[in-house]
Amino acid sequence: MEVLIVEPLDPDVLDWLSARHPVVYAPHLAHDPAGLRDALAQARALVIPPSVALDAALLRSARRLLAVGRLSAGAENIDLEACALAGIEVLRPSDSSSLAEAEFAVGALLQMLRRVPVVAADGLLVGRELGSAVVGLIGCPASARPLARLLSAFGTRVVGYDPAMHMSDPLWGSWGIEALPLRDVLAQSDGLCVLLSYFSRYQGLLGERQLADCKPSQVIFSLVPSGIFDERALARALAQRRIVAAWFDGLEPGTLDPGRALHGVTALQVTPRVAATTQESRRRSARSVAERIDEVLRQRARRGDFRVTTPGGLAGRAAGPEPA
Repeated sequence: MEVLIVEPLDPDVLDWLSARHPVVYAPHLAHDPAGLRDALAQARALVIPPSVALDAALLRSARRLLAVGRLSAGAENIDLEACALAGIEVLRPSDSSSLAEAEFAVGALLQMLRRVPVVAADGLLVGRELGSAVVGLIGCPASARPLARLLSAFGTRVVGYDPAMHMSDPLWGSWGIEALPLRDVLAQSDGLCVLLSYFSRYQGLLGERQLADCKPSQVIFSLVPSGIFDERALARALAQRRIVAAWFDGLEPGTLDPGRALHGVTALQVTPRVAATTQESRRRSARSVAERIDEVLRQRARRGDFRVTTPGGLAGRAAGPEPA
């Protein structure tokens, strides 16, 4: 066996990979720790779901392992340091889910702006239109480009800030985003999309001082771990209706527990990390990871790191033709 696949995978991609390398497709091992350890002893590449933790202890059973793949961009379940020390490449799709995330963000903004009323000049409670809004992007990952493109179709003005990008970077203009300092993005945006790639140094980045600059009646959609917000500051901003609604596609464990600042906050909506999970994005992600696995195994073979065996058909399936 060269490739052990523990996460459900698109059948066409399974056939494509099986035509090139011996593959064992065993999603049931996600619930069988002992069986997974035994199977890993023979695997050179592995694809795992988020429910399987690949830590230093499990890696001791994977002495032949060269690469581990995840179909989503996150790798919270993988001990990256242990993999690096063992010389194991961690393979993740770079932008396979960017369009799915962008579409979801637009849908979230449309819903919050329309269904969370604000007081109009005539005193009535009304919704708002995305086309008349300013939307701020905090962070400029791959999903920022299609998101800016979709927003521009509504006539929305798009502004942005990323601590890793200088405001003079030509990428901002090429993506149709007006670069501004963080304070100005917060102060001008009717809707805020937090897309910033998460690092521990960004813990609590959006706290009391920053959220105090938010434009009144702002709505927030976040794709990143909720730790980027100071939860007490966010709870106060929601209670005071400086922020009228917030939508997180995933929260860190325990965030809504009794005794925590966001417990019982009705203006907060949470979805279980569904923004990137579409049929199309899963297919793109699977193909991207499969191609990288094939590349890693072939590179190691050319360097003489191991002997390539004859590819076998996928168990229970006939190997299909190579896709165009």
